[in-house]
Amino acid sequence: MKFSNILILLGMTTLVGCGVDHIREDMETSHPEDRKTRGAEKFLGHETLKFGGTKKRSHEETGIGVNSYLWRASLDTVSFMPISSADPFGGVILTDWFSPSATENERFKINILLLSRQLRSDGLKVSIFRQEKNSEGHWVDQTVDEETVTELENTILTRARHFHSTAVK
Repeated sequence: MKFSNILILLGMTTLVGCGVDHIREDMETSHPEDRKTRGAEKFLGHETLKFGGTKKRSHEETGIGVNSYLWRASLDTVSFMPISSADPFGGVILTDWFSPSATENERFKINILLLSRQLRSDGLKVSIFRQEKNSEGHWVDQTVDEETVTELENTILTRARHFHSTAVK
């Protein structure tokens, strides 16, 4: 090892040692609550993510992660179908396959993604999947008309607006 590399290594070790003493001194003299966020603030800034605590939060900060009227309207609109998964914090509703009694050789599945905490038309994305049973008894994917998707989105939005208007009064 070259002498210059040894000097660099020695200098780095000294600098690291100084930093550790400074951190140790801060930890010994500061309040425990301050110590919890000090390192995070140096890395993330003052807007750190905190869990728990005693700060009172407003209703909007503690509720579901998406617009509650869109969430309720979405669940209400697809309530005739079996729900496979519903995540109010991520804004995802997934249904399981559903076959209407009139057409047993056809089935549908719907995925709803809520994208906003505001009641807006672009805060909603609906995907509809359709399958038909072929002569061999296998389910085969079929296309879904975009107009059908738009109609379902409009139905959810109309219902959400209704929920909002009745809640405001």
